[in-house]
Amino acid sequence: MNFRLAILGRPNVGKSTLFNRLCGASEAIVHRKPGVTRDRRVGSACLGDLRFEVVDTAGLEEGPNGVIEKHMQEQTRVAISKSEAALLLIDAQTGVTTVDLHFANELRKAKIPVILIANKCEGVGTRPGFYEAYELGIGEPIGISAEHGDGLIDLYSVISTLIKDCQNKEDIGTGLPRVVTKNFPQKNDFSKLQIAIVGRPNVGKSTLLNCLLHEERVITGPEPGVTRDSIAVEWKWQKRSIKLIDTAGLRRPSRVTEKLEKLSTSNALQAVRFAHVAILVIDGSVLAERQDLTIANYIAEEGRALIIAVNKWDLVQDPSKDIKALASRIERSLPQVKDVPIVKLSALNGDGVNSLMPAIIKVFAIWNKRLSTGPLNRWLEDVIERHPPPLSRGRRIKLRYITQVKARPPTFLIFTNRPSGLPKAYHSFLINGLRKQFGLRSVPIRLNFRRSKNPFVEKIN
Repeated sequence: MNFRLAILGRPNVGKSTLFNRLCGASEAIVHRKPGVTRDRRVGSACLGDLRFEVVDTAGLEEGPNGVIEKHMQEQTRVAISKSEAALLLIDAQTGVTTVDLHFANELRKAKIPVILIANKCEGVGTRPGFYEAYELGIGEPIGISAEHGDGLIDLYSVISTLIKDCQNKEDIGTGLPRVVTKNFPQKNDFSKLQIAIVGRPNVGKSTLLNCLLHEERVITGPEPGVTRDSIAVEWKWQKRSIKLIDTAGLRRPSRVTEKLEKLSTSNALQAVRFAHVAILVIDGSVLAERQDLTIANYIAEEGRALIIAVNKWDLVQDPSKDIKALASRIERSLPQVKDVPIVKLSALNGDGVNSLMPAIIKVFAIWNKRLSTGPLNRWLEDVIERHPPPLSRGRRIKLRYITQVKARPPTFLIFTNRPSGLPKAYHSFLINGLRKQFGLRSVPIRLNFRRSKNPFVEKIN
């Protein structure tokens, strides 16, 4: 288990900026609008030779029961309880506020080491705010600029001491987790099955994630757009390591006008690009809208394995009729992927959710499938004999050899004398033949062509 550090503070003090700085990438959305971060986000931090986990949290604002702010508070308190230490950020340009005092009191109750950070110390004018940090009574502040990277050396010294203390306590048998400073897993760890949950706003993506985890890991609510950032969660399913990624709702580009929503959309699309399998959640009471099919096409174009989860199935009036209509529409709208698995479920009450992971594992195995060259070429010879390619400008097209060049998705290369002369219809014919012959349904297939050299033509030096 790794040393975990929670970043805390009121809204808009620079928590996500510091999170991105420590992780070395723009993983969390940063925006001037307060309250952008709502769920806790875990990342792999690197500071000098130190390797540890860092948690970005929402601002602890007081809110009435049942509203988003209340859930944000709960997520932040969970982050504190699961961390070995905490970073408390204040805005040096603003100084100490009553909310900062509230944070300090909360952290005293937690009884974990606290590092006091005065952020935004870019100039001389921030010194009064920096000295006000002493009023919190939780130690000497460290002045940094998360945006520009200033002051991280001082932060390194404090975190390094905390890590060593944690290691020493473990060595004497206190049961604290051992800190790993070497061989830390990289961000793109492809040994894990990475699953992105995508769809339109308010279709139940976050509810589905919580249902799979059997805990309220991310905030849910009836309001559209509750999820703003992509939240990755480590999960074990039948002893298998899985990374689940909850994403913001994807609307039609013409309706996305605010910069914040554009950032959320960009993060969601990036989650699809780095995922192995994408779960497209659609509203069963509405079935597939145009935007649902647009998202499905994007997933297929990116070469990801696709599962369609029809949520709110308990609200469907005519299940047999609606499922046939849905399957037919998907078949027409996704010519590049045949027989997409459709799982009917209700994320709210858990009905049908147990069928989701077996379907994912099955389509993931097909997505990873590799075929031998011998069976591929025997199939190609049979196809050419029964249905030879049409002539191109009066000349015969010869398909000489086929091989699989990679998986994820299955990608094939055919050597031919006229790569550009093959009609699209015959290209689709070959792809459908590969699907049927080798059981490659439910995943996108890439088929490329390359000009083969004529062995009877001598090279001219």
